[in-house]
Amino acid sequence: MDLVLSLMMLAALALAAGAAFLWLKRGARKQAALMLVLAVVLLANVAIWTLPYANGDAPLGRADALAND
Repeated sequence: MDLVLSLMMLAALALAAGAAFLWLKRGARKQAALMLVLAVVLLANVAIWTLPYANGDAPLGRADALAND
């Protein structure tokens, strides 16, 4: 699962860089905006899986514990 989250982070960074390139160099603003939206969605998904609940347990830790049972 750590590999998937790492790839999601790298994809979000690549999308943000590509969106900046499109916005500044090519003028493709609609595609750049959609790329930024996708990057935000990826980052939100990573945050959902890694940020802990109020009790201190993270969803990723609970998923790993269930997989090891």
